[in-house]
Amino acid sequence: MGKPTGFLEFTRELPSKRSSQDRVNDYKEFVERYTDEKLNQQSARCMDCGVPFCHNGCPLGNVIPEFNDAVYRKSYKEAYEILSSTNNFPEFTGRICPAPCETACVLGINQPAIAIEEIEKHIIEIAFEKNFVQPNRQISRTGKKVAVVGSGPAGLAAAAQLNIAGHTVTVFERDDLPGGLLRYGIPDFKLEKWVIDRRIKLMEEEGIVFKCNANVGLNINISDLLREFHAIVLAGGSTIPRNLNIPGRELKGVHFAMDFLKQQNKRIANIPFSLEEIVAGNKNVVVLGGGDTGSDCVGTSNRHKAVSVTQFELLPKPPAERNKIMPWPTYPMLLKTTSSHEEGCHRKWAVSTKAFIGDEDGKLKAIQLVDLEWKIVDEKPAAFVEIPGSEREIPCELALLAMGFVYPQHEGVIQELELELDERGNVRATEKSYQTNINKIFTAGDMRRGQSLVVWAIKEGRDCAEKVDEFLVGHSLLETADDNAIARYL
Repeated sequence: MGKPTGFLEFTRELPSKRSSQDRVNDYKEFVERYTDEKLNQQSARCMDCGVPFCHNGCPLGNVIPEFNDAVYRKSYKEAYEILSSTNNFPEFTGRICPAPCETACVLGINQPAIAIEEIEKHIIEIAFEKNFVQPNRQISRTGKKVAVVGSGPAGLAAAAQLNIAGHTVTVFERDDLPGGLLRYGIPDFKLEKWVIDRRIKLMEEEGIVFKCNANVGLNINISDLLREFHAIVLAGGSTIPRNLNIPGRELKGVHFAMDFLKQQNKRIANIPFSLEEIVAGNKNVVVLGGGDTGSDCVGTSNRHKAVSVTQFELLPKPPAERNKIMPWPTYPMLLKTTSSHEEGCHRKWAVSTKAFIGDEDGKLKAIQLVDLEWKIVDEKPAAFVEIPGSEREIPCELALLAMGFVYPQHEGVIQELELELDERGNVRATEKSYQTNINKIFTAGDMRRGQSLVVWAIKEGRDCAEKVDEFLVGHSLLETADDNAIARYL
């Protein structure tokens, strides 16, 4: 612990942001950096808590008190080494992770938690500025070849770890550029794409090969991969969006959120797209779904200069603070107001969409909704019940379905290989082996566990790489890497 009284002297402060009125005019990241003094103060708040529950809150097991101590001492290279020992991509998690580590922070029992995510982001950016981050070109090769299908965070993490283990790794990405959801799902104002390009360049310099516009099962034959590679990791993500089959679904103006977000990211990158153009400008926009994807649609619509932006959530409005059913250090389901909400959004809780209403030309013009309440009826399990007389219409020319994803795309590789699926439609593989019903094929990330967080995807990729390494050479040096890293700094 760098400063024993730090948590008593300083309170939590997050970096300043550009004003809402300013930042909605572009797609640049808008969160500023701490000054050296503020970074020192925020890291000083990390207390000698005895049992650091943040380790458990973070799926990656990041060694958080130790890197906070190093930051306080301005030992930035040491901080980087500690952080990178458990996390391949802190520049991603430091920007877009919901920080479950912070909700498990011991200081969070009666004070605002440590600003762990921001400190993590500062560590990696300082490391890049000071040239601590360098490609490892001294890798001893095993002669084994591994194909990774999908270049999202799980695929990138698996590729990075397998490369460290000495295997020759080729990553196949069906889009025109690598990054998966990081590239074409996360808006630029949360994650500018130069951040991804910087990391991909490093990985290429370390020997990883990226093949884009390579859709395995379509223009890349899976049989060829089975012959050429000693192991295959499927990390294609959970890509089939949850639909809403209600009257009017076919109307022009009703779209899946990811089509809207991906198109905008391509527009910023000056990459052509073939789908019908989806624009929120001069329209009343309704976003169906209260999660992060819905929030991203809100921020993007504001930048399109929508007339109004409204977000629907099926569930009741959550509390602003923990209650008895959400005790520390569990992850609490609290009211989350994002930067996109701050820019302008009407939020409606406990409502259900009954129908999309169109005009004579088949274009969306309104949405019919009804209020809900959670109650027990006739001694049956509690369920949502429509409140009589609450049906109404609101104007809407663009509806974006942001209700999550159900499972990975089954057509193509999964069906061709006859891979076993679990009861939710994901590829079946246990955390013990990450191995599918086909001996040399492994899977990780959302394709295996269902839609989840970027930090879970990175953990899945790392853990899967360890099992692939064991499969290829009989044991894995990756197995003890995290334990050694923790032991070295305790």
